[in-house]
Order: sequence, then structure tokens, then C-alpha cells
Amino acid sequence: MNARETVLGEAAGELCSPPGAPGTGVISSWDISVGVDGPGTRFVVFTCGCPLRCLYCQNPETWRMRDGRRVTIDEVMAEVGRYRRFITVAGGGVTVSGGEPLLQPRFTADVLRRCRDLGLHTALDTSGLLGDRATDAMLADTDLVLLDIKSADPAGYRRLTGGSLEPTLRFARRLADLGRPTWIRYVLVPGLTDDPGDVDRLARFVAGLGNVEHVDVLPFHRMAAEKYQRLGLTFPLADTPPPGQELLDRVHAQFRAHGVTSV
Repeated sequence: MNARETVLGEAAGELCSPPGAPGTGVISSWDISVGVDGPGTRFVVFTCGCPLRCLYCQNPETWRMRDGRRVTIDEVMAEVGRYRRFITVAGGGVTVSGGEPLLQPRFTADVLRRCRDLGLHTALDTSGLLGDRATDAMLADTDLVLLDIKSADPAGYRRLTGGSLEPTLRFARRLADLGRPTWIRYVLVPGLTDDPGDVDRLARFVAGLGNVEHVDVLPFHRMAAEKYQRLGLTFPLADTPPPGQELLDRVHAQFRAHGVTSV
């Protein structure tokens, strides 16, 4: 078994993580962000545990539930309360991210519901791989879904993440059927996700959904390299350059050609 197969096997094992006591979840951290995790200033809860191992992952510290800390819903909401006025005035809200928050669906649903009850804008940041775990009630408490579609090519998706593309596409169609506002997130990696045919395939898919407000074209970067080093991990794309402006312009033009707004 090579190193990549070992990493993917560990990722698959996260699906067997025990749910923990009701009213609790496992997180890596929480933080305040502006503009990258939903509209306005956001309080972001980073859950632990992820069944994918994306080659460009920027948060390897969130991969394993056993590396996180268990908190209660009340602890999370107490922290949210400290920032409630600030994030409200700043036109923001609360985002549950990860890791993969749908690995802990009960915890994620409780946080979203409690925040919605406070009148806060809520967002769910997910790969969609475990979209079947999101109940309609959870999605009703979610004002915005940030859906990572990492590649529109099934073989390319598997090479990039170790997982299957179809569950994400199925979840995207379900969000469209439910009319849930969605932003698609697409990391542009030279040599991995920049194939013109694959970009066109994604643009056509998104154009047919009807609920996508825009696509975030996120330029790949290597800022997580030091994290990998501290964790004793190898960053697989350490030698991959970020996309140049010409490539970014071409990809944005491809989305526009299909009537899709990209930013």
C-alpha cells in the first residue's frame, strides 16, 4: 500500500466515527472570517473529521475526529452570543464548516437551528459527499449552502479527493429541487482542475440548477504547506504553482459563456 492509499484508507475510516453524546460535537476551532465563508462577517465553526483527502486541502488539522475537542451545543452558542451583535451589524452570520460538517449531522443541525432561532443568517460549507445525511429540516434551517464541487469529471474527482463525484451532484440537484440558495466553490489548480472540457461540463451542470447565485473560482495556493510540515505530513502539491491571470480569465469566461456568474 502506497502513502496515498494509506491516507485514503484513513479518510474512509472517518465514516465509522462514533456520533458521541447528544448535544455535543467535535470541532477543530472557531474563528471570525470576512467574505470567504458566506456573506458579510461570519462566525465559523470548523468541525473535525472528513472522509475525503483532497490533494489541495488547506485544513489537514481537521481530517480526524480524534484530533479535535468535544464541545456542547451550549458552549458553541455561548461563543456565538459574544459576537452576535457584531456579525449582525456587519451583515454576516454563522457558518458550519470543516472538515466535513455532515459527518456530524446531528451536531451540525442543532447549531444551524439554534442560530436560525436567534435570527442569524446560517450557512453550511460541505463537499456534498454526505449530502444524504442532511435532512430537509436541517436544510430548512440553512440560509445558504457553500457546495464544493471539486471536479466535474468523475475520474478526475476521484484522483483529486479519493471519493465519488455522484453523491455531490445528487445533493446539488436536491438543493435545486428544494430551492436552497447555493454558492458553488471550485478550486482552480493548474494541471488538475483546469481542463477546458471539465470546466465546461461544470458550467453546464451549474447552469441547469437554477438555485446557484454564483460560482467562487478559488485560485489554488500553497499557504498550508507549513501546516503540513508541522503535522509531519507531506503536502502533495508543494511544487504546483498558483494559476496565472490568463488561466483565471479563461475559466471565468467559460462560466459566463453558459450564463453562470463567477467571482
